[in-house]
Amino acid sequence: MLRLLLYRIIALIGLLLCLPFLIVCLIIIKLDSPGAFLFKQKRLGKDRKPFVLYKMRTMIVGAEQMKSQLKRQNEADGPVFKIRNDPRYTQPGKFLSHSGLDEIPQLINVLRGEMSLVGPRPLPLSEAKYVPDRYNLRFSVLPGMTSPWIIKGAHTLTFKQWMRLDVAYVKKSSIAQDFVILGKTLLMVGRGVIHI
Repeated sequence: MLRLLLYRIIALIGLLLCLPFLIVCLIIIKLDSPGAFLFKQKRLGKDRKPFVLYKMRTMIVGAEQMKSQLKRQNEADGPVFKIRNDPRYTQPGKFLSHSGLDEIPQLINVLRGEMSLVGPRPLPLSEAKYVPDRYNLRFSVLPGMTSPWIIKGAHTLTFKQWMRLDVAYVKKSSIAQDFVILGKTLLMVGRGVIHI
């Protein structure tokens, strides 16, 4: 409980500090292409409860409907869909996504108690339903803005490795571990090599 309160305070401070940056991004995204500033998607959270995740929009309108056409280009294994140089990215969106800065609006999810700063990354409903029961422990905690999966290489890992990292994280979860993961994530964001 204390950890969640601490993370909500950090999220509020972070959101206030990022506000000028978010306003600049809003203007750039709106000028670059038609569509909303925020991308909203249903994800599976703690206890397998769905919630709406927020991100800055990095793709063209209708990108979700184009998935079937791009299936052969999928670079991730398992049920996950990822293409590093996805043709659906807008120009500013490519930078925001590859740097991880598009995830900043998830601070709102943290404030709402739907996410934590650190925890297993939440999967879209269409992908989460394929997670084997042996990895159910990952759903016993709040999903995170960042996770061990991200700092260990994200899409260079197999789906099975990702799930195992999540379970290992939950088993030895601590504030100290979270701050190590947060610190490493911020370093990756600074180098522009995160691409969640």
